[in-house]
Amino acid sequence: MWRLDASVLDRNRWHLLLIVYTYLCCLGDCLFVTDYFTRTPRKLNAFRSFASVELFHFNVPDDTMVAVWNLITFKEQGSTFGDSCPDRNVTVYFRSGAPPVINPLRTRFPRDTIVPSVFAVTLTWTLPNRTTGVFNVTSPLPGHWFLAAHLPKDEGKISVKGLYEECQYLFQPQLIVQRLIGISVLYPGYFIEQMIPIHNRSALYKVFIPNYISHVKVQLADCSTRNKSTENCPLLLKIRARAPPLHNSSSVDCLEQSSCELDMPLPSWEQWYYILVERYLENVDVYFRIRVRVKDCSKADVLKGSSAFNMPQSYGTAMSASLSETLPAASLPSLSWNGSEQNPFLLSGDSIAYLAPASDDNKCWPIRPTLRNELDTFSVHFYIFFGPNISVPPDKATVFAINLMPVLDSGGVLNMELRLNMSSTKGENITVFGCLNHGMPLSIPDNFTAKCESESITGFALSVNGISNVTKLRIPYPQTGTWYLSLRSLCATDRGFEACSNVTAEVYLRSYLTPCINDCGTYGQCKLLRTNNYLYAACECKAGWDGWGCTDNSAAYSYGFQLLSTLLLCLSNLMFVPPVAIAIRSHYLLEASVYIFTMFFSTFYHACDQPGIVVFCIMEYDVLQFCDFLGSLMSVWVTVISMARLKSIIKQVLYLLGAMLLSMALQLDRHGLWNLLGPSLFALGIMAIAWTVRTIRRRRCYPPTWKRWVFYLFPGTMIATSAVALYAFVETEENYFYIHSIWHMLIAGSVGFLLPPRAKPNAKVTPMQRRRGCGYQLCVNEHEELGLVDPVITINSICTS
Repeated sequence: MWRLDASVLDRNRWHLLLIVYTYLCCLGDCLFVTDYFTRTPRKLNAFRSFASVELFHFNVPDDTMVAVWNLITFKEQGSTFGDSCPDRNVTVYFRSGAPPVINPLRTRFPRDTIVPSVFAVTLTWTLPNRTTGVFNVTSPLPGHWFLAAHLPKDEGKISVKGLYEECQYLFQPQLIVQRLIGISVLYPGYFIEQMIPIHNRSALYKVFIPNYISHVKVQLADCSTRNKSTENCPLLLKIRARAPPLHNSSSVDCLEQSSCELDMPLPSWEQWYYILVERYLENVDVYFRIRVRVKDCSKADVLKGSSAFNMPQSYGTAMSASLSETLPAASLPSLSWNGSEQNPFLLSGDSIAYLAPASDDNKCWPIRPTLRNELDTFSVHFYIFFGPNISVPPDKATVFAINLMPVLDSGGVLNMELRLNMSSTKGENITVFGCLNHGMPLSIPDNFTAKCESESITGFALSVNGISNVTKLRIPYPQTGTWYLSLRSLCATDRGFEACSNVTAEVYLRSYLTPCINDCGTYGQCKLLRTNNYLYAACECKAGWDGWGCTDNSAAYSYGFQLLSTLLLCLSNLMFVPPVAIAIRSHYLLEASVYIFTMFFSTFYHACDQPGIVVFCIMEYDVLQFCDFLGSLMSVWVTVISMARLKSIIKQVLYLLGAMLLSMALQLDRHGLWNLLGPSLFALGIMAIAWTVRTIRRRRCYPPTWKRWVFYLFPGTMIATSAVALYAFVETEENYFYIHSIWHMLIAGSVGFLLPPRAKPNAKVTPMQRRRGCGYQLCVNEHEELGLVDPVITINSICTS
């Protein structure tokens, strides 16, 4: 396999590093390290479904400022460069956290299916045999990244393996990351004094947000330049979860604010938050103090209790305690803090500041855990304690946590099903709203508008009511981690939705993980795929059906067409009946048995090989396929050997030897060109030798009659040649049904023409057939043997050897 020159890779790599270095030097002291990752080149396939996509898995480290993917594509044809191969665009998709959900054919997704957004890049060819592309991601999310690459959809030509050198398109992604080291860590509740020197434009910090934090606030105070206070703070404050901020991240301009504060309601839990402070003024040192405040409502719910829910509560173990317990005084650095400043959210102590319980009841959620029951790969059920029927009170939300295992669960489909018990509504116009969010639960207010999103998190909405009491939600390739489902019951009034009074709704909740959507339905097959050590599942559709779950029937085959194609492929094998009759009439019983074997297994193999619902299998598919291929090759073999007119014992030995060798060849590769061409050429060689010997002995052409050549051999040869040409060059997936049926009829018809006639008995005894005695003849008088000797009668004698 061809590999790129190392010098070319080095030049590309250093060019990318120079771009990254120039960007990072704007951030500060340029304390960063470089990591380089690469993957083995793989052959790309034309897109038919996600099962034909090549998937690549990368891991982006924490604190990464820039990730640069170098995308290399090159052609090969056999063992040489593919300069003569046509240019075919390569499409590459990127997604963080899970494989990308792609739809290049614009097919319809199944109902209630969520399609996550992805990045896409199309590579065009710049050189005859290779091309490169670059995909940059500034401040990428850390963790797992997935790349999916494929070629455009082709015309579906069925080619014989080994007939010609196939053009291969290979794709190799490489990843270069630049990550900062030594980022300052902030502790909630503490003011720290900072300075942005002249040679830096910004300063970057990070703070860890544990579970059960409902609010994050970043404050800047006491801005000054060269130790001189200014009325306005010439700084820009930005914040972002999991990765350094971007241009569109949450920000506040401190130059226009008297009190520079940046609020982050509903932050993601158990994530690092990155805070970027940029300055406006140049050539001056900027001094300031920065602090992070958070609201921790975990203890509030512990104190208040949750007897109204009548269910067990889960607040976690290590991360559920307040920050004052998770950060003891001995482990905190000696930082300055203005203890005299009054803060309604902070209580002062001897050496530390900790958070008081939050007073907002709507943002303190008792979270109900789920029990994970693994049945098989990507087959997981999440059971609810005291479920699956759930009581949703009118005054608070009910929250459930669903934990997806890292990497392992991202290759399947997350399914949610919600059903409202109509008897529990007591005649009220109740609607139960649900929000499914990743990373943290979303509070559902009284005036909910069915939008489960905030500035920092995205979510998916569900709702059930008296008109539509069942709803479903499917998320293919979900991000791993903790998903939270928040349920809230609201009553519809003339003024909109309001909190219900004294009516507790009851819903049935079912949550589970499956490999594919509805097991790909009737016209699809769910396949478990693997790339390196990563497993994922995808549907492979048939009978013209398309889509992620094989539910798009815009180009599907009708039942009548499926029945017609099945009957055409099966009944076309009846063309072997005339060759069987001819073989039996000519006393070719072994040949007739082979033709019957071929006709039988070809009929039932094609009845089992159909893509639609008109399918009939009498035994395992693999057995039927093997017998069909073996019968087809044996039919060619015995026909050509019989045309050679060899002695009976030699012919039988060749039949048996051919059956064993063909069985071995089919076991090695059933679709190889030489499995069909090799035995045919060998049999034709035997026939040519036998015909040549007879021609030399008899001193005239064999077969001797011109009628045999004109009316049998020439038509049979032309029919067989036409059948091979159709099979090798014309057959495609669209015309397979009738082209392959024509192949059956042509092959069977050629056998009827090429099978030799019955051998005539030879009256003249050859020297090999004469029995030799002891070198003398014994004359026996028949009359003497019978006792009828008469000297008058002429004696008739029989001489034997």
